[in-house]
Amino acid sequence: MTDTINSPAAAEPMCPQRWFDDFHIGERFVLPSRTITDALFAAFSLASGDNHPSHYDIEYCRARGMPHMQAHGFQILIQTAAGAGLFPHMTEDSMKGFIDQDSRFLAPVFVGDTLRSVLEVAELKPQRTTGVIGLRSTVHNQHGVLVMEGNQRYLLRKRPTA
Repeated sequence: MTDTINSPAAAEPMCPQRWFDDFHIGERFVLPSRTITDALFAAFSLASGDNHPSHYDIEYCRARGMPHMQAHGFQILIQTAAGAGLFPHMTEDSMKGFIDQDSRFLAPVFVGDTLRSVLEVAELKPQRTTGVIGLRSTVHNQHGVLVMEGNQRYLLRKRPTA
């Protein structure tokens, strides 16, 4: 039996450690695309407690001219979770915390849409021993339509001095 917790591979990071000082404006983190399925709607409804029929009743939606169930804004927002990409793995030792986020929902998302999310460094605010990194978040559908945009801010440690 192999001890996976103490194996060399378990201690090996996914990517090199980065500190606040290592990031630059315009750097992009592309997250994996995801097709929004009936199962994801059900999981979101279960997790959120949202019970509006526009998010679970296809006949309700069709009676109102929608092609299918419409995603809740938070269901779109979670497609920008930095943990879906490499950013949190790059900042394991430097991350102090997730400070805030804002978002605007610009177009509807329905079952069957495929969403592509990108985080882009848009703000670098140095402080004494830390810095605030602001990531612009965007979500486009399979037709290239921007369905959500927003910002996320994180507090990171600066590179330790020797």
